[in-house]
Amino acid sequence: MESLWRLGVDPLPTRSDAPRDADVVVVGAGLTGLITALLLRRAGRSVTVLDASAPGALASGGNTGKLSLLQGSVLSSIRAHHPAALVRAYVEANREGAAWLTAFADAEGVPYTRRTAYSYAQGRAGATTVADEAAAAAEAGLEVHRVLPGAGASGGAAALPFPIVDAVALDDQVAIDPYALVRALTARLIAEGGAVHGGIRATGIRVVPHPHVRTAGGEVRAEHIVLATGTPVVDRGLTFAKTRGLRSYCVAFAVPGAVPDGMFLSVDGPTRSLRSVTPSDGPATAQLIVGGEGHPVGHAASEKAGVEALVAWTRAHFPGAEPVTWWSAQDYQSHNLIPFIGTLPRSAGRVSFATGYGKWGLGLAPAAALRILAETTGTPWRERSRWMRQFATRLTVPADLARGGVETLKVAQAAVSGWVGAERRAVPVPQPAEGQGVVAQRGGIPVGVSTVDGHTRAVRAVCPHLGGVLSWNDADCTWDCPLHASRFAPDGTRLEGPAVADLTREQRSPE
Repeated sequence: MESLWRLGVDPLPTRSDAPRDADVVVVGAGLTGLITALLLRRAGRSVTVLDASAPGALASGGNTGKLSLLQGSVLSSIRAHHPAALVRAYVEANREGAAWLTAFADAEGVPYTRRTAYSYAQGRAGATTVADEAAAAAEAGLEVHRVLPGAGASGGAAALPFPIVDAVALDDQVAIDPYALVRALTARLIAEGGAVHGGIRATGIRVVPHPHVRTAGGEVRAEHIVLATGTPVVDRGLTFAKTRGLRSYCVAFAVPGAVPDGMFLSVDGPTRSLRSVTPSDGPATAQLIVGGEGHPVGHAASEKAGVEALVAWTRAHFPGAEPVTWWSAQDYQSHNLIPFIGTLPRSAGRVSFATGYGKWGLGLAPAAALRILAETTGTPWRERSRWMRQFATRLTVPADLARGGVETLKVAQAAVSGWVGAERRAVPVPQPAEGQGVVAQRGGIPVGVSTVDGHTRAVRAVCPHLGGVLSWNDADCTWDCPLHASRFAPDGTRLEGPAVADLTREQRSPE
């Protein structure tokens, strides 16, 4: 399905000719890539942007449109294992990114509204987390206030139709149409002389003897390369092992009655994220977005069941609500919740990257672009924002190593269980029902068979990145890798993740 923001909107035009060499080649036309390209173009660099699909095709055009410094329980989670200075740096990064984004929106006429953001507890067990988040936010300099049931309409809790026992709130946050931002950024970049190419997949990079990006159509040379692809499409620095891919779901609803005027995110499970939609910050076809049911990529028993759970929950609390569209998006979370932004290891300072936004890219993408700008143009260290210096000198603490160890163990378990599971069934297999997929083995090699839109296809169900056995996503109808979050279409076409190659197509065996 299509996100609310892209529903019925014509695709953005991009260049179809062969990309030219430039001072800077940016791989990825999401918010990070487009903002970085625009900033560098304004700094006098020639810029070429490459994207395997189109601008805003993935997370940048599929988030909830919340631009908030209050982010569920993120601040207290960081503070639990790190000094207050790092939490303040994280807030400052988001604040600087938000300021840039809203200034750009003002200049380009992209409408948005100011809202109150709430981190709320659905049950008593979550009230402690709310208190911790309020304390961490206040310590970081945010003017938050507590909201308790019975506080009245101004407090925001008494009139809510869904369960809430406690909340912390931050006023003056932003609700915006993220795809409108992508469109405005693309248009502005092109108007100022940048080149944006869609349908060109980067398959690798080289730094010596000269920096260049490898594509199916040949090399594109540059003095500097920026990887803004969600997660880097090269393995230098092993970033794929320091983050985890998360998938979450959103449903937009037409609601006959009033909806709460705010942006809400639960701190306890099951996660529920809500924001109202008005003509000033989104399409008029829906009045409410409800998100949640997040999970590590490739690790859900049924993604479709998660979407159905969101619909059932919303109908229970907003009578008469009818789905307009649903969609999913993927983001990457670092093990200590601080994004990775900077120079890629073993790149001689010629390759920059950014990843690990943990679903908060509206503020962190422009922040990352500003840091990449500072590093690329040689801004003196003392003139850079304090948060940039803090991020560059952060220390890894035992808790970070422990979380990383747990994630590594999960990856290893997924790798083993995938191969074992595939061996239990051999092809031929019965033709899967519409929208379903199954993994079996042929000669010891996992084969994925799926039926989508009446077409039954078979692919080698082994991720070309590091050999993980793929699992079927019954909501998006994709093959997902449980190791490092690469995803593929039913016909094997690579969609996203650290993998850069398509799956091998197999001859389907008859029953």
